[in-house]
Amino acid sequence: MSYFLRFISSSIGKKMLAGATGLLLCGFLITHLAGNLLIFKGADAFNRYAGLLEANPFILPAEALLAAFFLVHIALALRAQWENRRARPSRYENKQMEGGRTPGSATMLLSGIVTAAFLVIHVRTFKFGDKSAGLYRLVVSSFGSPYYSFFYVVAMAGLGLHLSHGFQSAFQTFGVNHPKFTPWIKAAGLVFAAAMSLGFASIPVWAYFRLGAN
Repeated sequence: MSYFLRFISSSIGKKMLAGATGLLLCGFLITHLAGNLLIFKGADAFNRYAGLLEANPFILPAEALLAAFFLVHIALALRAQWENRRARPSRYENKQMEGGRTPGSATMLLSGIVTAAFLVIHVRTFKFGDKSAGLYRLVVSSFGSPYYSFFYVVAMAGLGLHLSHGFQSAFQTFGVNHPKFTPWIKAAGLVFAAAMSLGFASIPVWAYFRLGAN
């Protein structure tokens, strides 16, 4: 236990833990999006899916574990950002993306903050909102607001930016960094980021225009 505590207290240990929690959260995003896309099949299918989740006896432990992953990932990211700033007290501005720097890597802190803020609002809206008429009705009516739909889409763009760098960075942390494989991992990260961002963003866009059409 003492070895484990020393390891996660080290710089490489914190990076590996941040990478591991990040990849686990990526797995959650895939399953969450797959369930959310059932909304396109209609109210019955979506409400049935939501009911099965709520009736699952393991849902509360799973949610607690997921929340722990989020908190650990956020805490480690903020700690790393603070340590980097402390190590470079006299930073200089450089607008150019040098040394392989990408929009995703340059905005990791900002996109992480946007994603965290979105998560709080998202949970408050859909987990603790009024579901007496079914989750489908709550989702569709919530996205009837142009402000909420716009915020959701912007937040998903931020998530995509975060994933575009975070996905490949996690593999690099675990030592998967080879001229033969790294380009494929980066490409897979971009595809994954785009799929998650566009997949989630498609729901408020569809719901907003569907409500407007009705």
